[in-house]
Amino acid sequence: MFDANELWKKRLGAHLKETGRYMRLIFNDHLAFALLFFIAAFAYFYQQWLENLPENFPVAWIMGIVLGLLVTHSQVRTLLQEADTVFLLPAEHKMGSYFRKAFWYSFFTQLYSLALGYAALSPLYLTAYSDRGGEWLIYLAVILIILKVWNLLLGWWLLKERDVQYRWMDTILRAVLNILIVCFFIQGDAILYVSMMTIILTGYFLLLYQVYRKKQGVAWDLLIEKEEASMQAFYRLANMFTDVPHLKKKAKKRHSLVRMLIQPVPFEQRETFTYLYRITFVRSSDYLGMYVRLLLIAAFFIFWIPIIWFKLVFALLFIYLSGFQLITLWNHHKTIDWLDLYPIPKEVRKRSLQQFLRFVMLIKTFILGFLMLWAASWQEMILFWALGGLFTLIFVNTYVKSRLERKRTI
Repeated sequence: MFDANELWKKRLGAHLKETGRYMRLIFNDHLAFALLFFIAAFAYFYQQWLENLPENFPVAWIMGIVLGLLVTHSQVRTLLQEADTVFLLPAEHKMGSYFRKAFWYSFFTQLYSLALGYAALSPLYLTAYSDRGGEWLIYLAVILIILKVWNLLLGWWLLKERDVQYRWMDTILRAVLNILIVCFFIQGDAILYVSMMTIILTGYFLLLYQVYRKKQGVAWDLLIEKEEASMQAFYRLANMFTDVPHLKKKAKKRHSLVRMLIQPVPFEQRETFTYLYRITFVRSSDYLGMYVRLLLIAAFFIFWIPIIWFKLVFALLFIYLSGFQLITLWNHHKTIDWLDLYPIPKEVRKRSLQQFLRFVMLIKTFILGFLMLWAASWQEMILFWALGGLFTLIFVNTYVKSRLERKRTI
């Protein structure tokens, strides 16, 4: 006898066990220390910045954009698997309770990220609108929760739509409406506009309900595709810290960047892995994006933090994070057997990875040094180059070397 509630319990338990195992590896001692330092320093400078908040700072628009986008991102996690298109299809008419539980699970998990954004922006709101009472924040929280439920329902109904462009247009429309509702409410003197945006969103909600309630059945292939994409995104994050056998690796061409990086590499046997690590870094969907994101975040803190020593510390922290997460290049091709056929000693491969990590960390040091020149002075730029170069050499020649020698943990 098929029991949808029992199926959901099994799927949820397996999902939490799988993600929990990788979360423990992600939040290891190194990252936990870096995050603790980052949060403490960010809170301190955030408070200092709020004390000198510019009079014309667009608080309403900043909060509207951040919270509106968090509300708009509303994907229902179904925890479906590829084989379900065969084995669960005959029981589709009994899956109602399963999908209802999936909806509320998605709501509460996404409410956590929304609550973090809300908590982070609340001090900004209280500083800019100190003349208002705390009840405005309560009203804002209620509005965000209602918008979140609406967006999850709209996103769920839209999964019956096969046209990708239409789904993108829906997402953009909902994002604009959510941002405007939050922004106009925060401004306080635009209640009329809030009411107008709410009426439009409600009308759009009812229109989609009338359209998609007539479409019977569940788009199993689309639900499974979305679920697999979500899990692969999580696996890509976890792969930065440990080997993930479930990860499906995708390569992107990026011919110009590949040519730029491999052109200086000599055509010699001992440079085989140097060539491989460089094209993997560029063509993989993980490493280059992570490297650029950390660079942009580091640049933000260099210009935002007023104290020069904290600028240096934060910049070094992001150089460390880049090097630490790129160590997983060692395992990127682990499942490809022909790498073991290369007549190249293991020590040459280790040395190639160390050289590549040294290269990318020094490049980031060089770029952040120039940003330090704009944010401070040429003395700080020279100082950062010296500190960044010294830190890179110590990190690669001690920590990375010891990690590569412990083959069991790599």
